[in-house]
Amino acid sequence: MSRIGRMPVEIPAGVDVKLNGNTLTVKGPKGTLTSSFHQNMEIIKEGNQIIVNRPNDLKQNRALHGLTRSLIANMVTGVTQGFEKNLEIIGVGFRAQKQGKKLVLTLGYSHPVEIEEPAGITIDVPAPDKITVKGIDKQLVGEIAAIIRSKRPPEPYKGKGIRYVGEYVIRKEGKTGK
Repeated sequence: MSRIGRMPVEIPAGVDVKLNGNTLTVKGPKGTLTSSFHQNMEIIKEGNQIIVNRPNDLKQNRALHGLTRSLIANMVTGVTQGFEKNLEIIGVGFRAQKQGKKLVLTLGYSHPVEIEEPAGITIDVPAPDKITVKGIDKQLVGEIAAIIRSKRPPEPYKGKGIRYVGEYVIRKEGKTGK
């Protein structure tokens, strides 16, 4: 039995959960999320808990069991607390700024890099070298943060580029003289 899959998901006060077959809609103070899950997984709402059951011990069903429970837990957490990814920019002349709904990055290229803020995501720039991505959908927050990081990933010699806060960058030594 999956250790994660068999744990029930607690529904906090102020969160409304609607179950229609294997389509789950979670509505909370921060917004609404809807997701469809695999037909093999049995999703049950009992009181203030959501329980996920699997029909048998086939490999695919064992894999889906914990995944389905984790996705439901992330939906509940997203509509109550939200998710956040923090990035930092390291390098002389590298900076970020917000222009309306666009994030404009100056990263040493001949042109500024512009990233449009998608629906459901908020991009904040508290300082020219800090970027914060916030939203209720964990997958979308991570994806947007990864897109921003991919515009100039940290390089191994001086460590310049965009990285997650707390990310460890493996450094290389570089060339040596005679």
